[in-house]
Amino acid sequence: MEKNHVFDQIPDYLDGNLSKSDRAAFEKHVEQCTDCQKELEEMKTFFNVFEEEVPTPSNRLKTKFEAALEQEKNNQGKVVQMESKPSANWTSNVLKIAASIALLVAAFQMGSLFQQRKANEDIAQLQDETNQMKQTAMLSLMENQSASKRIQGVNYIEEFEQPDAAIIQALANRLLYDENDNVRMTAFEALAKFTSSETVKNTYIEALEQEKNPSIQVAIIQALVQIQEKKAAEPMKKLLEKEDTQPFIKDQIRAVLPSIT
Repeated sequence: MEKNHVFDQIPDYLDGNLSKSDRAAFEKHVEQCTDCQKELEEMKTFFNVFEEEVPTPSNRLKTKFEAALEQEKNNQGKVVQMESKPSANWTSNVLKIAASIALLVAAFQMGSLFQQRKANEDIAQLQDETNQMKQTAMLSLMENQSASKRIQGVNYIEEFEQPDAAIIQALANRLLYDENDNVRMTAFEALAKFTSSETVKNTYIEALEQEKNPSIQVAIIQALVQIQEKKAAEPMKKLLEKEDTQPFIKDQIRAVLPSIT
């Protein structure tokens, strides 16, 4: 019984094309024949390989594969001697081809992964270079002799989601040392977005001690009270003691001082 193998019926069996009686006879034979069992399992493995969804390689990759396949055919010659078990030999060859395709797809996926990583690195480098150019332009504008240019440089802060220490310090210097009231007010407003920074808090306190413009003084007082900065209490008390402090500034301080002491 085992010599009468059913190799040629395996494809029809897997596709469900055998009649009920032929299918029963096939399964009965396979139960008793180890060779046919092995052939059936190999054929199932081959079908499973082609049922899996795989990414489609690029045209360039497919062209290379087809050229390699054509070269292999030429190397083997036009005439191929078939063995006595054509179905088994065919299955073995197809499984080799399936393995080659699987390796090709894996190579394609690895290539895509490396290309994506390289692209991400290039984008990150480009973003870094762009931020450096923006920072250079911003710092240069803030040192310009024209007040309007310095204001333009301060407003450049909108281009940075997370400005570094150099930018924060440059804005602090504008608030503390710029001779133009409008530039100082613009610098104060720019720094107000980063009041969690200790540099900004300390800058506000220092500016409060030396600022002469009442509008800027009020803005700084309100900002310090909003963030509940306890260290601002002493500078506010000193302003209360100064004779040249505007009366409405003193009223403002008296109103808010209890909330931070």
